[in-house]
Amino acid sequence: MMSVTYRIPGEGDIALVKGAPEGILSKCTHWLTGGKRALLTEKERRSILSANAKMAGSALRVLGFAERALERKEESPEAVERGLTFIGLAGMIDAPREEVPEAVRLCRQAGIEVVMITGDNEETARAVAEEIGLLKRGDIILTGSELNSMRDGELAAKVEHIRVYARVSPEHKLRIINAWKARGKTVAMTGDGVNDAPALKRADIGIAMGITGTDVTKEVSDVVLADDNFASIVAAVREGRGIYDNIRKCIAYLLSGNVAEVLIIFLAVMLGYPLPLTAIQLLWINLITDGLPALALAADPISKEVMERKPRPRGESIWRGMRPFLLDAPLLLTACTLLLFVVFLGSDGLAKAQTITFTFIIVFEKFVAFSSRSLSRPIGFSGIFANKWLILSSVFALLLQVAIIYAPFLDRIFDVTPLTPMDWFIVFAFGMAGFAYLEVVKSMTPAKFRA
Repeated sequence: MMSVTYRIPGEGDIALVKGAPEGILSKCTHWLTGGKRALLTEKERRSILSANAKMAGSALRVLGFAERALERKEESPEAVERGLTFIGLAGMIDAPREEVPEAVRLCRQAGIEVVMITGDNEETARAVAEEIGLLKRGDIILTGSELNSMRDGELAAKVEHIRVYARVSPEHKLRIINAWKARGKTVAMTGDGVNDAPALKRADIGIAMGITGTDVTKEVSDVVLADDNFASIVAAVREGRGIYDNIRKCIAYLLSGNVAEVLIIFLAVMLGYPLPLTAIQLLWINLITDGLPALALAADPISKEVMERKPRPRGESIWRGMRPFLLDAPLLLTACTLLLFVVFLGSDGLAKAQTITFTFIIVFEKFVAFSSRSLSRPIGFSGIFANKWLILSSVFALLLQVAIIYAPFLDRIFDVTPLTPMDWFIVFAFGMAGFAYLEVVKSMTPAKFRA
């Protein structure tokens, strides 16, 4: 409720009041009918409240208006806001943005519970919630007065079924946050007013409105929403999940190769064989041919299914679901590399064996890079071509390898010898076999162990 007083020359002072229709009516004793002031009976009160409910049911935000002629200067707002004369109702449309229903659907699909907290009338809140697809069977709409009558334990027990809070004040947000936290949930809260600041500070993620938000609200928040659009929050969740996935892909890809390289050198030395790789070959693999695909994986397109999985537990390890890349792939690469090295060492000499080893590691790791596009599911045929930067970087790396092997001035620098078509066939056959193994392992991984 809000009141202002005016002094009208020749007529005296008058108070003009606006606010929630129910609150206005509770302080009214008269109403205007036909331009005249008449006693407000219970029948008229019910009629006004019925009109208010009808307007609110059409998703209108309804305000009630009243007035009172002041006989003398009043001392307090409470003294002004009594014995009012009801003037009428005004309904304002504040339609949800077109993208909000889809954003709510995506949240539900991604395991994110959306709750509406508003100062609007219960019927208005219900109509808006139904319009955006927020309410489903069994959901509860709770008013501020009902919230005040509930104990904290009772609220915590029901909070996961309460989808809309109507006619509440900013102070209620703190109780709602605490109730969700008592259920072990991570809570994000939006707000714009000064009174929202404590709730935003208490939430795990405080989100302030960048356009309508106050400076105080922005200061205490973790995120400032530049366009005040709920759909932008959902887009940020999708982007954040995609970035996290890409970080894991890069780690899995780089470690699978690095672990294998260490094992190859270590085991060859322990078994008494010559080094399978020279120093410059090892540097080339790590700095050039591994680095470019890793950068491409960092920019990997966000998967369509990223918003179809539930939020990961807060304490979940970043290594979850990486076993095929941290254990299987390094062991497979090590075994295949040492096998090829020993065979070619006995038949063609050290230079040819090192060239085969050098080339095979690069080819195998390119196959691993494509498999790394999904750490938990087979990528499928279409998934191979989804990341154009990965394709370009892999082709570029292989072209550089061909140049090193066959260019006269480069083969001396890298200590390599030319490979025959059969050599290339063997290298790619072993590489494709490793790729197929990873894809089969991922397809056989139970869903509960998938990232």
